[in-house]
Amino acid sequence: MKLKETFERVKRASKSLALITDEKRNEILNAVADAIISNKVRILEANAKDLAKMDKANPLYDRLQLTDNRLEGIAADMRNVATLPTPLGHITKQKTLPNGLRLCRVSVPFGVIGMIYEARPNVTFDVFSLCFKSGNACVLKGGKDADESNREEVALIHEVLAKYDVSTDVVALLPATHEATGEMLNAVGYIDLCIPRGGRRLIDFVRDTARVPVIETGAGVVNTYFDKDGNLEMGKAIVNNAKTRRVSVCNALDCLIIHESRLSDLQCLCEQMAEKHVIIYADEKAYAALDGKYPYLEPATEESFGTEFMDYKLAIKTVGSLDEALAHIDENGSGHSEAIVTDSEEAARKFQAYVDAACVYWNAPTSFTDGAQFGLGAEIGISTQKLGPRGPMALEEICTYKWLIEGEGQIRP
Repeated sequence: MKLKETFERVKRASKSLALITDEKRNEILNAVADAIISNKVRILEANAKDLAKMDKANPLYDRLQLTDNRLEGIAADMRNVATLPTPLGHITKQKTLPNGLRLCRVSVPFGVIGMIYEARPNVTFDVFSLCFKSGNACVLKGGKDADESNREEVALIHEVLAKYDVSTDVVALLPATHEATGEMLNAVGYIDLCIPRGGRRLIDFVRDTARVPVIETGAGVVNTYFDKDGNLEMGKAIVNNAKTRRVSVCNALDCLIIHESRLSDLQCLCEQMAEKHVIIYADEKAYAALDGKYPYLEPATEESFGTEFMDYKLAIKTVGSLDEALAHIDENGSGHSEAIVTDSEEAARKFQAYVDAACVYWNAPTSFTDGAQFGLGAEIGISTQKLGPRGPMALEEICTYKWLIEGEGQIRP
């Protein structure tokens, strides 16, 4: 294992994090946030090198791009994490046994968290802030598309850590190679938890290959159902926001499901998306309703449904009932985020009770599935599995617990 020495250093450094007070953690996080702002030019120059290698027409370009405003937002998120209560040392259970033993279950860090992500340079800072605040060391494996950005960001973090006499090994960036990914996924005894953040292909590969514990995040095939009792103006705003706010993120809308009695409103629901040149793949009934009224219209195929587009593309499915919409989501959703637009509380409650997803919305866009929007600070990912954390994962979700037992010499009979 070529990276064994790196993993060993990070593992050793993770132990030292337990000796850092929450006050000092917060001070360091604020110092990193300040460094982001004062080193904007340096970070943006590195990011420009990454951007120069990618076609601007690539839908991932937006996700790769850092700007002044985005760096301000990243720094603000980090400062926000510093204001949050520590997730460590929380007593979640305690009791005294009949024999006098005192039991206490307390929250503690996982230890070392491995993070695999694609063209997302913001994730480097987000993961560091959450891991550092929660007492975890982190091993980062970014994609080659963002390698220049990631290296500059980690160098900046290391500079701040060194000023505070904290081991720079509490955050390590691996080479942007497939071999490094393989070594991380097999780093048993060094990586306590691995979190992939990216498209379905990456997540499936990590799940199928890893010998270390994995939490699946990210892959989002997202549907919104416009019910027979949906408010048209509200639906129009929700659908447009969910689809076009940022197309390359996992909470972006992939399929609009519409009740057949509202097909006459479909043109209105979609008209704002034409301004962003969204290509619509419509089933037969929806195609007939939009034919000649929407400029970027194509007939849907079987592959149009159940696809995470991450692009200016949207499928439309026509249904005759709420039950039919639920069946479509059952078959094609990924358990990430689903939404219903309706004025009927009965329909909404049935939808929310039935749909098996991490986040289920009523009259709101799926674009809100985000740790910061949920008031959790920056997120490390959005879990789509049921064992362990589910939905946006922030500080509490990257902690585990241990039992503390105190006695006065009792022995077991």
